[in-house]
Amino acid sequence: MSGIVAAGDAPLVDTHFHLYTRDMPIEPWAWHHPPEDASAEQFIEVMDRHGVGFGVVAAASLYGQYNDYVIRSLRRHPRLRGTVFLRPETDMYTLERMKADGVVGIRLFFRRVPNPPDLSTPEYRTLLRRMRDLDWHVHTLASGGMLPEVIQAIEGAGVKLVIDHFGMPDPALGVNCPGFKALLAAVERGRTWVKISAGYRMPSPEAARSYAQALLRVSGGERLMWASDWPFAAFEDKVTYARTIADLQDWVPDPAQRRLIAGETPMRLYFGA
Repeated sequence: MSGIVAAGDAPLVDTHFHLYTRDMPIEPWAWHHPPEDASAEQFIEVMDRHGVGFGVVAAASLYGQYNDYVIRSLRRHPRLRGTVFLRPETDMYTLERMKADGVVGIRLFFRRVPNPPDLSTPEYRTLLRRMRDLDWHVHTLASGGMLPEVIQAIEGAGVKLVIDHFGMPDPALGVNCPGFKALLAAVERGRTWVKISAGYRMPSPEAARSYAQALLRVSGGERLMWASDWPFAAFEDKVTYARTIADLQDWVPDPAQRRLIAGETPMRLYFGA
């Protein structure tokens, strides 16, 4: 497909992209070292060029607890919201200030990190209660095998859950992956949202399409959201923003469902609209 988007058919909200500059402190275990900056101003220009109105910054695991650049970007650009990485002992006053700045949730990362969160500890149980009190969500990426346990813990805490990239099913099992089945069941229960995103990270275009179709069958489009995953970490020179919009149109042929997934749902969840 071409990079041209029909008038009125551009996604309204991109729910997952990263912002950083190369001079930021990077984690010693970082799995990727970005070749160039991905600044807020660069992304605003990308949004405007493709007709996208709003965006939600996904905290980048590469930079750990360094949320400073993202928070300052949220302050400068009211059309953005974002998530952050936090230590579980972060106090209520810090969280409330972050909320005022445009933070809408925390990211918990269970892949490619040396010490994944242990949600059973008192510290994380307290943090999840604070997420509930703030009406924030937990934004996570976990491998298919770990996902059922993560879903159970976060649902049990009464916290909204947003899962990245189709839930990253086991490539060998696809839609039959236990984690993907747990994700489908969680969507039906109504407190979990899933980003149909990063199709280029899936085993094949057909696999990404099959995940999207399964989610559409269960949800009818409810509690699904679209995202670009810009600037396409480790694929910077292989993927374009226009391609990610074309993927949405391929996965969701119905324009009304696309408006729900790329507009109405994320506006309610992230912007209170």
